[in-house]
Amino acid sequence: MAKGYPVTLYNRTRAKAQSLLDRGATWADSPEAVARASDIVLTMVGFPPDVREVYLGAPGLMAGARAGHLFVDFTTTDPALSREVDAAATAAGAAAVDAPVSGGDVGARNATLSIMVGGAPEAVEAALPLLHIVGKTVVHQGPAGAGQHTKMCNQITIAGTMIGVCEALLYGHKAGLDLETMLRSIGGGAAGCWTLDNLAPRILKRNFDPGFMIDHFIKDMGIALDEARRMRLSLPGLALVHQLYVAVQAQGHGRDGTHALMLALEQMSHTEVSLGVARV
Repeated sequence: MAKGYPVTLYNRTRAKAQSLLDRGATWADSPEAVARASDIVLTMVGFPPDVREVYLGAPGLMAGARAGHLFVDFTTTDPALSREVDAAATAAGAAAVDAPVSGGDVGARNATLSIMVGGAPEAVEAALPLLHIVGKTVVHQGPAGAGQHTKMCNQITIAGTMIGVCEALLYGHKAGLDLETMLRSIGGGAAGCWTLDNLAPRILKRNFDPGFMIDHFIKDMGIALDEARRMRLSLPGLALVHQLYVAVQAQGHGRDGTHALMLALEQMSHTEVSLGVARV
């Protein structure tokens, strides 16, 4: 909207869209109504069943699809479902692009997301002007579903990185280190990464508000594990971290941020890490 595009939107909870409506967006009563009012449709929902409902259900986006339409789905979902949406769009004379993102709440607010794009080259080319508005790194990965596979690589990497950061904080805490000082040292070396810079400080402050919710991360890891089984791959590191996250979810923290993995590890070690005095 800030770049001058007229926006018609739908959200299942209208109140959450009110700030955009106040700035001039137009409300639609269904995904189908959004499609009929738009040339390009951008979606981001929670889980694969939501993608299926929004695109293929009634009144869904495909019910309003027409020749020349472009659909861009930012949701992290099953690669096979992205290919199914692409096929439905193609049958209507339209085009679809899967474009899952990484960067969390910080990347979304600052328009610095990394966007992993799958789809036909001409469809991706048409989407690029909009993708570059919200993303800093936009890379075409291949045909429909390739963006989703790339996002699985991203999530597998994050899973391993997250447990490494949490265990480093636990170790440093037990060793009696000043954790902020420790982070300044290792953050400038080979261990430096986005998780260390952005989420380790939140852990120390006991701030587990979500940039990305555990419920959604468990969904993503589940997709990656399903795809790994299909490809006959063994990913024991991912399987371990997935189970630890299920434990955190079972403790009632599914809507906390992914860095709340620390809570499961703390429980196992009977230790709480923070900026304050250690509680053992």
